[in-house]
Amino acid sequence: MRVALFVTCVNDTLYPRTGQAVVTLLERLGVRVEFPMGQSCCGQPQFNTGYRREAEPLLRRFARAFDGYDHIVTPSGSCAAMVRDNYPRIGRRAAAEGRGGELAEAAASVVPRTVELSEFLVDVLGVVDVGAYYPHSVTYHPTCHGLRMLRLADRPRRLLEHVRGLELIELPGAEECCGFGGTFAVKNAAVSAAMGADKARHVTETGAEAVCTVDNSCQMHIGGTLARAGSTVRPVHLAEILASTEEAPW
Repeated sequence: MRVALFVTCVNDTLYPRTGQAVVTLLERLGVRVEFPMGQSCCGQPQFNTGYRREAEPLLRRFARAFDGYDHIVTPSGSCAAMVRDNYPRIGRRAAAEGRGGELAEAAASVVPRTVELSEFLVDVLGVVDVGAYYPHSVTYHPTCHGLRMLRLADRPRRLLEHVRGLELIELPGAEECCGFGGTFAVKNAAVSAAMGADKARHVTETGAEAVCTVDNSCQMHIGGTLARAGSTVRPVHLAEILASTEEAPW
């Protein structure tokens, strides 16, 4: 089984420890992880802001970079959703405009192989207990793309429930958006900040030591809001918790 890590732009530039945690975790489970150097942005920023044609070269690049791998694993629900939900749209539109079916074929080649980390662990490897140890109280925020587009359901929670030492605390209003939404946070800053403040308040109300997400972008937004409010709650990616063990705390 050939497995590739799609680390994503946000992780690569701002949260490299998340990608490192994924590799540590998967290698501990006996999975050899490869990192194709040809990978770059999936095109989500361009697509979401209306520059659909500009996202096409990135689709092609993605398909080339991950050609030949059985699974493309990413620690980002939003980027996985971009590939699985929006790549086919790009391909269909190109074909409808008479520009051939090459993009549709490229999309079809990667869609079934691209999985978010919790999907890979639960559905492909068939594990929920990954041997993790994290002696802290944690609340979980299910990000919008993971919840509504990938339909991750309880996969991340099941993984957290099997972490030794971890106390999982229910988050009030868990399914409400944190307000980030990529460029939404830039174009609608006041609304985004207000939504973030609501989410941060709910996180603080739990009394948890950490808030966990499956997207570093949401982690960044929630964490920044918490920090500005003087909160000591630590924002942490699911991969970092699952990579942590009693012998080697992440």
